[in-house]
Amino acid sequence: MQRFGFFLVPGFSMLSLAAAVEPLRMANAQAKDGLYQWEFLSWDSLPVSASNQMVTNPTINLDQVKTLDVLLVVAGINVASYGNDKFFSWLRQASRQVDLLGSTSTGSLLLAKAKLLRHKTCTIHWEYVDSFREQFPDVWMSGELYEFDGSLFTCSGGSAGLDMMLQIIADKHGYELALLVAEQYMHPHIRPPHQDQRMRLQSRLNINNPRLIKAIDIMRQNLEVPLTCQELADASNMSARQMERLFKQHLQQSPGQYYLHLRLEKTQQLLRQSSLSVLQIATACGFSSTSYLARCYQKKYSCSPRQERALNSNR
Repeated sequence: MQRFGFFLVPGFSMLSLAAAVEPLRMANAQAKDGLYQWEFLSWDSLPVSASNQMVTNPTINLDQVKTLDVLLVVAGINVASYGNDKFFSWLRQASRQVDLLGSTSTGSLLLAKAKLLRHKTCTIHWEYVDSFREQFPDVWMSGELYEFDGSLFTCSGGSAGLDMMLQIIADKHGYELALLVAEQYMHPHIRPPHQDQRMRLQSRLNINNPRLIKAIDIMRQNLEVPLTCQELADASNMSARQMERLFKQHLQQSPGQYYLHLRLEKTQQLLRQSSLSVLQIATACGFSSTSYLARCYQKKYSCSPRQERALNSNR
């Protein structure tokens, strides 16, 4: 029997937890055997509220982590400010007491803060990919559905946890059992780790013009050092006038306005999800100064970057 432990961070995603636990339960049912057992842990041994306010009670104490084979950190919202030196020290100790250590959703951020992901490949929920890369340049952030790197495994969260756990079941007990579990959850196929987390741009923006999609992709890849309008048009294989017309037709904005929108969107994510200074964020998002960033940010979001960070820390 393999024993899993799920460490629950306040505000954790209930979907992420269910997607990781349910496949273990169903594997036991389909195999008609006790292949897996699972426990829940919390930092203070008190019940933990998920982001949807559902409450889960811990079933074992922190000092019992040594009885586990696998420890999975389950997180969700407001994780950027979670944890202190004592917690991260415990997490490092726990990593030495189990065979496998993992995380789902935003839990990768906590593993990285505990210095457990240095020079490792990992993933995280797509909203946190950019801020994670800025904070931890010594970690390879793939941004894929799930990743395995030695004794460490990470998952982007949500339904991707089901695919990751099905892969774990397949590796341990065979692909046939994993398929039986998948069928029980009306999951037609086990997604490979490299499948995109996010909807394709065409679907998200309801745009089918390939040149416009290419231009937006190039913008997203060049936020720190923005390209000029002409450079962007050249890279997208169209004239500046053609590009201007496409943006106006499909997005009701000029290329410059949409480019600024993307940079401010990334700014907001970094302010909410990282501890980087406003100056560092301004540089990462292609703004020449914090004052210029503040003017643009105020115009779009009706608050300054510092106010945004203060508001988010109080949520």
